[in-house]
Amino acid sequence: MPRAATQTGVSLDGLEWRQLGPFRGGRVEAVAGDPRDRNTFFFGSCGGGVWKTTDGGLFWRNVSDGFFKRASVGAIAVAPSDPNVVYAGMGEACIRGNVSHGDGVYRSTDGGKTWSHLGLEDTRNIGKVRIHPEDPDTAYVAALGHAHGPNPTRGIFRTRDGGKTWKKVLSRGTKAGGIDLSIDPRNPRIVYATLWEAIRRPHQLISGGEGSGIFKSVDGAASWTEIKDVKPSVFGFPVAVNPKDSNTAWFVPSHKDEKRCPLDGRVVGCRRRARRSEEQEEDDAETKHALTVPDSHTIDP
Repeated sequence: MPRAATQTGVSLDGLEWRQLGPFRGGRVEAVAGDPRDRNTFFFGSCGGGVWKTTDGGLFWRNVSDGFFKRASVGAIAVAPSDPNVVYAGMGEACIRGNVSHGDGVYRSTDGGKTWSHLGLEDTRNIGKVRIHPEDPDTAYVAALGHAHGPNPTRGIFRTRDGGKTWKKVLSRGTKAGGIDLSIDPRNPRIVYATLWEAIRRPHQLISGGEGSGIFKSVDGAASWTEIKDVKPSVFGFPVAVNPKDSNTAWFVPSHKDEKRCPLDGRVVGCRRRARRSEEQEEDDAETKHALTVPDSHTIDP
């Protein structure tokens, strides 16, 4: 691939995904890269702590053993302004039947060599950690909370002193917790957050309810406004601000919201679920199941 080619002009058709290991890390929900070194990445395993590579995935090593009290990692983030600062939120937020819980938040200030525990032990399951793009001491945590029942340590938490103290800045009771966060890199005062009301029973996932929703703050999480056009899907939903356009944010809602997708100036785009027809499936011998594309909306802030 020629180095002189621009990002928009590069064809990715020839690239293929390949397994980079490690093969004993377990399933993974949390991955973050060093913004200044394209070969340095961290991942948080659901049962094996935090791992790091400095050679683009050729070799991985565990960097959390001896520091973490729990093994399940649900979220990880590297500070854009100082890649030595790494936050890890403990406990996977994909609350399967064999979900593993965590014990709050850990922080490293030396690229993962050592870690300090920052509290929030009772959050149990953390869906996302986001760090202010200009201040590594300001971070947000989306805490789903206990997987198996109501608890008060659910919602969105913020620290402005590197984790010494935390403030709950968004909450909707004891049944709904934080599942995702996105900070506008052009204007860090703009923060999007999603809450998910969910409880895992032994043979049942109770998902959705009045506590679920997507919220926006324009003052650094001091206050929030709910975007009421849609509700989360059965597994909550992700949200992301377009890094090149502060006026656009993306999220994936429930398929049930297809019928409630107004194009009213705030929700400016909607793509409904796409499904292959039976005729297309018959023509394609390799296709055994209908292919679907998740709904996507763009939000005009």
